Amino acid sequence: MMSFVSTPAVPATPAVLPGRADYPHFLAIPTRWMDNDVYGHVNNVVYYSYFDTVINEHLIRDGGLDIHDGSVVGYCVESQCRYLAPLAFPETIEAGLRVAHLGKSSVRYEIALFRQGEDAPAALGHFVHVFVGREENRPTAIPAAIRACLERLKP
Repeated sequence: MMSFVSTPAVPATPAVLPGRADYPHFLAIPTRWMDNDVYGHVNNVVYYSYFDTVINEHLIRDGGLDIHDGSVVGYCVESQCRYLAPLAFPETIEAGLRVAHLGKSSVRYEIALFRQGEDAPAALGHFVHVFVGREENRPTAIPAAIRACLERLKP
């Protein structure tokens, strides 16, 4: 008889969680009434919206990403979230952002969601963008201005 040892698909939460000082960029995101679910806290799917918001706000404001007419777009090809503590309306979340890996056409972000004034994250996640040419829809090099703004987010 064969026995199988299952391994978790998601790595365990690190023994030492990152704190605010580990993230070079922050965005305050107010929760909305509609973010809460019937259990009285922010629904799990909304956390991914917060991740998308902090990333794209930074790319647009600091990297010059033109979401309407630019020659490149960033597609999310992977995302993950670890829920550590509940968030709820009416709170303002402080989303921390850093870059864990910067490739030729892709970037892996790490995001932490904090309650205002708290150092321990309520959620940790990652998000991978692959930049593609808008017309050809194929991976392309990250434009220089966007790459420069991403470099500033590396530890």
